[in-house]
Amino acid sequence: MQGQLFISLLNPGIGLLFAAAFFLLWLRRRERYVAYAAGAYLATAFAFLMQDVAPVMPMELQRLPANAGFLATGMLFAAAIIRRYGLPVPWRAMSVVTAISMAIFTWYLLADPSIPARIYAISVGAGAIALMVVYALAPIDKPHLIDKVLFWVAALSAANLIIRPVVILTFSGGFDNYVGFQQSVYWTTVQFSQAMVSIVAAISLMVAVAIDMIAELRREADDDQLSGLLNRRGFEAAAGAALRRCHDAGQPAALLIADLDHFKRINDTHGHAVGDAIIAAFGAHVRAVGRDQVIAGRIGGEEFAILCPGAGVEAGRQLAEAVRTGLRAACANRIPDRLCPTVSIGLAVGTPGEGLSRLMHDADQALYDAKRTGRDCVRSFTPKVVRPAAAALG
Repeated sequence: MQGQLFISLLNPGIGLLFAAAFFLLWLRRRERYVAYAAGAYLATAFAFLMQDVAPVMPMELQRLPANAGFLATGMLFAAAIIRRYGLPVPWRAMSVVTAISMAIFTWYLLADPSIPARIYAISVGAGAIALMVVYALAPIDKPHLIDKVLFWVAALSAANLIIRPVVILTFSGGFDNYVGFQQSVYWTTVQFSQAMVSIVAAISLMVAVAIDMIAELRREADDDQLSGLLNRRGFEAAAGAALRRCHDAGQPAALLIADLDHFKRINDTHGHAVGDAIIAAFGAHVRAVGRDQVIAGRIGGEEFAILCPGAGVEAGRQLAEAVRTGLRAACANRIPDRLCPTVSIGLAVGTPGEGLSRLMHDADQALYDAKRTGRDCVRSFTPKVVRPAAAALG
């Protein structure tokens, strides 16, 4: 009796423990998917308590909230995984599946009592919800091992829910009443397999939350909040990695160094709020023009660096001109109408294997040339020709 009680309390205990853990994580990281995970484990604890511990109601009506809790567990956990990737949660499809499963379950509970039919109704419904996770995650990139683990947890859960009742009920037969059901190999298998799946799923999702928190801290360390671009530290790290990839692929890379013209005068005349608005507009403009093909950062007060992996001189110049000529439009409605900000840009192209420091030095030299020749223009770095000593003497 005590052993049976321990088994009955195993899944509720695991559910309550992980519900509390995810709730504490949610207090630190207010992401909706973390709250969904806490709700999922609270629902599974409720479902198992109603199924195994709650007093028996007339016509076994306690089975209705218990199995509704099992389906709610599947819905909330599916929502947690899908929402973690920023994908739309298929609430309507999951609700339809849940409603159909509960309708079939209710029929075979009250109108035509059949325990195997009720098992199939809930298991197939929960399996269909797990398959929605598989369908949502299948086409997206999975950069970390934990992304693959979450995908396969959902896939194995779907297979377990759909195949397990068919296999076990086929070999063990049906059940005449719930006493036989709760003492059966099937229910013992459900309790232990569900405990293992709950633990694996919870640990996997917690690792995913930890990875997201680390990534957020890294973004906070590497991003410039005003411009929305990388800061100098973040840019140097990302650009250095990109240049190494270019070297491995034998590709060139173009680097733009951009400097907002007369920026100190703008701050002194119009105030720092206007200067900040120009920086924010320039950052948004660079992101729009460069899209995902460039690495851009604010490396000084009004100085920016833009790396174009795989680009040569012509591609680099086209991007630089697009950045230069689009600045005024990007600042429209953000600054006084009479103010027309401009930008000077220096361009340098590195050959495979050339380091970031050398490339930045060359682009800086081109930027100084742009400043000397009137600003609001693009200049490319041209290496000085060193004549042999004999020719110089001759």
